[in-house]
Amino acid sequence: MNDLSGWSNLAIVTATVLYVAAFMLFAAEWASARGLHQVAGPVRKGRALVTAAAAGGGERAEGSFPEYADADADADADAESAADSEDADSGDPDRRIELFGRIGVAIALIAALANVAGVILRGVAADRAPWGNMYEFTITAMAFIAVAFLVLAMRWQMRWLGLPVALLLAVGNGVAVTVLYVDVAPLVPALHSIWFIIHIVAAAISGAAFNIGGLASILYLIRQRLERTEKVTGYLTKLPHSSKLDVLSYRMLAFGFPLWTFTVAAGAVWAEYAWGRFWGWDPKETWALVTWVIYACYLHARSTAGWKGAPAAWISVLGLVSFWFNFIGVNLLFSGLHSYAGI
Repeated sequence: MNDLSGWSNLAIVTATVLYVAAFMLFAAEWASARGLHQVAGPVRKGRALVTAAAAGGGERAEGSFPEYADADADADADAESAADSEDADSGDPDRRIELFGRIGVAIALIAALANVAGVILRGVAADRAPWGNMYEFTITAMAFIAVAFLVLAMRWQMRWLGLPVALLLAVGNGVAVTVLYVDVAPLVPALHSIWFIIHIVAAAISGAAFNIGGLASILYLIRQRLERTEKVTGYLTKLPHSSKLDVLSYRMLAFGFPLWTFTVAAGAVWAEYAWGRFWGWDPKETWALVTWVIYACYLHARSTAGWKGAPAAWISVLGLVSFWFNFIGVNLLFSGLHSYAGI
């Protein structure tokens, strides 16, 4: 079993390194788009350039809004011709963007496979579900987030989430292997319950939804601010309009909230089985409830008060901070019944 534990550690370290590599590739993808900006003008296949109208003294066609534009293009036909000539010599930036992005997703896929393998091997080595301590919780949560991102990127073309997600995965696994790591050990008696598996799986899935939704909210806040000043540049022009980012965040949080509700309820049932009471205001229980209240406020505000945009996005970000504090911070800063593994 020690050999399997060692292979698990190697898989997680490998996943961490590959997540860093994926982050660098996604960063290169963003950097390759630095010459793009979003302006009004006619749409052009592949890459939009600002063009002058054929008539009307160079006025832009009314109501025409392309997705992308070259930062150095002027609103006249001569500038477009010069830009096209330059593209022929130096290569289309969209090709570089696509190349870095595709390689980044491929590396992230390999990293996710290593991450999942590390979790499975850890469970086999321990002869139990691999969620007995913070190290195991963290690497499992990172695996769920990675899988969620890959499904969104490969099925719904949401590769633009790659940069923040890869950063999160690299930091999360890096902290797990350097700070939170503990050797394989038997479960404490309180964890010997089927609710142990149900509670943790529900928490990991809802956590993946909260993280994707929270990152979408952060990107929304950045892009929405630039849209108001009409200064959307670089890779941000590749992102959906801020209104679509707002909807994506809402859908992810609306998916995750019922699962988090079930997580809290399952935790209460587990607590009654393990400690003889459903609720005891343990720090972990309290912060799980705080996180639930924040996301409940988010959904309630959107459905009743009609909150959309920045106010809702900030609540989403606050919920993500609360989630991570509950996930790791409570165990490191407070002592309670959930501090069964030391960290």
